[in-house]
Amino acid sequence: MARSRVKIKVLKRVDPSVIFDGDVPNRPGTDEKYTVCTAYQDDSEFIVESNGVMPEGFCSWAWRDVYKDVAVLAFGGDFHPWVEKGVAITCCTDGIRPVSFLMERLD
Repeated sequence: MARSRVKIKVLKRVDPSVIFDGDVPNRPGTDEKYTVCTAYQDDSEFIVESNGVMPEGFCSWAWRDVYKDVAVLAFGGDFHPWVEKGVAITCCTDGIRPVSFLMERLD
């Protein structure tokens, strides 16, 4: 079965102050507060080629979370009626500083 390429765009990195109502905890063992995810910038884009391999520079933890949605799109599946055909909106499961992604089937 042929696979399509999938574009992943970073929609939004959530600031931990939103999650914790402004009272952001320190990172364990430090005096530093958690910040937005530093693995990405908003609007960054990645292409998953038809071989399904994680794109270079993509966070491996986030990849594990979003791969199932990439696979659905790559193999021609859809999440309709929630979103338009060939599109998925998903996120990584980092509960402290989550990142939301827009995915689009390219071909």
